[in-house]
Amino acid sequence: MQAVPFLFRSIVDLLIPYRCVKCGIILENEAGLCTSCWPLIPFITKPYCECCGLPFDFNIDEGALCALCSHSPPFFKTARSVFSYCEESKDLILKFKHTDTISSAPLFARWMVRLHEKGENLLCIPVPLHWTRLFMRTYNQAALLAKAMAKYGGWEYSSSYLIRKYRTLSQGNFSKNERIKNVKRAFEVPQKKKKQLLGRKVLLVDDVFTTGATLNACSKVLLKAGVLEVHALTLGRVVSSNQLPLHSVEKAAR
Repeated sequence: MQAVPFLFRSIVDLLIPYRCVKCGIILENEAGLCTSCWPLIPFITKPYCECCGLPFDFNIDEGALCALCSHSPPFFKTARSVFSYCEESKDLILKFKHTDTISSAPLFARWMVRLHEKGENLLCIPVPLHWTRLFMRTYNQAALLAKAMAKYGGWEYSSSYLIRKYRTLSQGNFSKNERIKNVKRAFEVPQKKKKQLLGRKVLLVDDVFTTGATLNACSKVLLKAGVLEVHALTLGRVVSSNQLPLHSVEKAAR
């Protein structure tokens, strides 16, 4: 009987082969990237800030914080990203976000699931879109990632615990302070959902971490609603030269 599913999968693989999510070349397996494209993607590995996940360009002790998190801790407990958002990697996200290449969601979700340790009572929540933007785009890329992550991680998923109250301007050309102001009071937890969030640990999912303003605004609202802690997970992370910490602060040194 096991031969039937195997035969079916073989036929599917023949008709719809795996392709590299960057260059499109046919792959032999579902690795996602070919051997030529894999080295081009700047995957984020340790060392990085224990809180926000900002990668350090030098070795540092475990538990170190970047200067920004040490001075002004965010509302989320941790934030982790799969790779740095740059010229070599941004096309992965842009195609997924703007060209309806939603078939990449399961692969990206598997990458993201590895960023967080297995745990019980975890709830995957996507950063929400305003209903007007969702209507125009037809899908929320963060929701696709969060739903797939919940499946692979064995966690609960819901897109109804956090909503965007009003349509904010695009954050693309805003400074960090402008981004913070733009999303201030943009999110809320529906009153009828607050009781279900009490004491929960939330995995807050989005496609890109730029300044952290949106993730921080969402985390603040979730904590106020009774969530125990928030862990942010994104596919990409913008790491500009002025974000790289010159003098990181270690917990042990404080």
